[in-house]
Amino acid sequence: MSSELIVILVIVGFLLLAYIFIYNGLVSRKNQVEYANGAVNVAFKNRYDLIPNLVATVKQYMQHERGLLEKLTELRSGSASQWDAKQMGEWDQRYNNAMKAFNITVENYPNLKADTQFTHLQVSLNECEAQLAAARRTYNAAVMDYNNSIEMFPSNIVASMLNYKRKDMIEATQQERQTPNVNNLFA
Repeated sequence: MSSELIVILVIVGFLLLAYIFIYNGLVSRKNQVEYANGAVNVAFKNRYDLIPNLVATVKQYMQHERGLLEKLTELRSGSASQWDAKQMGEWDQRYNNAMKAFNITVENYPNLKADTQFTHLQVSLNECEAQLAAARRTYNAAVMDYNNSIEMFPSNIVASMLNYKRKDMIEATQQERQTPNVNNLFA
């Protein structure tokens, strides 16, 4: 074999190996985003399943606060497992607003706060929220890694050939970014 043919084969082999490594890296990052999205959906589902238990426990103490309970139940029934980041954020904002109102209302019912079942459910809800926050951070980290890999050279060439597109991160809404006015919450 001539030395030119060997050089060409080495270059082609190197390019083929580079393509394989880049392709596998992109697929791995895409799958990490999908896995992280699944974790967010699991956390949402966990919280979704917890709300009816919380509502059932509280219902006996709060018969005349029916509107708030109906709002929480309505939000529960509006949950979906395959929302995009914007839809998750909108639902989450409505849910958080209802939970703020709920928590303020609970302050008016000392017997409810002392109820062990209610206390357990509140602890479970706090754990749920912590898991959801962790899942969101994981999702956003996976999306950042994925977006970086499809935009940086040379993987952007392979990503373009595979028609990979940017993914959206879960972002806080403008209202969630503002410092809450606690006085307004008690009005």
